[in-house]
Order: sequence, then C-alpha cells, then structure tokens
Amino acid sequence: MTSSLELRHYGHDDLASIRRTLIDVHADVHAAQLADDAFLQKFPWFVDHWGGSPGFSCVIAYDGDEPAGFSYGAPGAKGREWWRNHLDPAPDPEASRTFHFSELMVRAPWRKTGTAERLHRALMDTRVEALATLLVDVTHPRVQALYESWGYRKVGEDQPFPDSPVFAVMLVDLPLP
Repeated sequence: MTSSLELRHYGHDDLASIRRTLIDVHADVHAAQLADDAFLQKFPWFVDHWGGSPGFSCVIAYDGDEPAGFSYGAPGAKGREWWRNHLDPAPDPEASRTFHFSELMVRAPWRKTGTAERLHRALMDTRVEALATLLVDVTHPRVQALYESWGYRKVGEDQPFPDSPVFAVMLVDLPLP
C-alpha cells in the first residue's frame, strides 16, 4: 500500500490549504478518545501554533486523494529547545540548532506499512538543523521504541502543560544516517 503513496511537502505559507486535512486526520486517528480528552481537543491550536512558525515544515502522504497520514514540525526557539533542561552540558550553540518534530500521525489502513517511517524520513531529510527533538507520551513505550529504532535517544521527561501527558523527551543528531 505504501508504494502508491505520494508524499507532498508543505510550508508555513501552505497552512490555510492543509489545516483542515491535518485536523481531520487527527480526529480520525484519535476518534475513540477525542470526546473525553481535553488535551487532544486542543490539536487545532497546536496546528496554528506550529504552522505559524516561518520554518514550519509538513509532509502529508496521500493515497490518491485520501490522506494517509502526516508529519510536521518547526525549528525550536533558541533557548527553548525541548532538550534544554535535560542535557548537561548542553551542546555548543552552533551544534544546538534544533528542529522540533511535533506530530506524526498515520490513519489505521496505512499503519504497519512503513508509512510512518517514510513520513518521518521525508520530513527529516529536508532539515538543516543539527538536532531533532520530539516528545512521546511515556504511557506509549512501543512508540518510544519505534523512535529509538530510528536513532532517537531519551534524554529526560517533561510535562509541558498542566493537562498534557508526561512525555519522554527524545533527541537525534541530524542528518539521519
């Protein structure tokens, strides 16, 4: 199924045209728990937050006209990188340019087909930063293990919002091997 997927790249200026797709895929992926989870219901705010960054980058996988999944993120603000409170010593300033890999979602028909890895790789291969960081809910150890298989390492844990889960903070050097 993945060989027929078309990966399309988007940036900050494209947000208005892809926003609904991102929100709809998120709603499909989280349909079972969306009504009862206030944090998941904030996803449109996160789309606007990340998409509002001039460095926003997004890849959407399409199977024909049907979105199969997406990945996106943006460069982290200097001094506010997610790994900042977990590495001592911190990387030197030039080596600490960081891409915050914010979201990766794959709809059920395309799971376990390599789509997630293709979306991740397509997004990361465009990055010029020295590092990429992401957050993974600590109650999802298989997701954390997947990222570890892609080269990420856990450097700490964080709860960035009072209503958010506790996340494993993960980091990888760029470019990916």
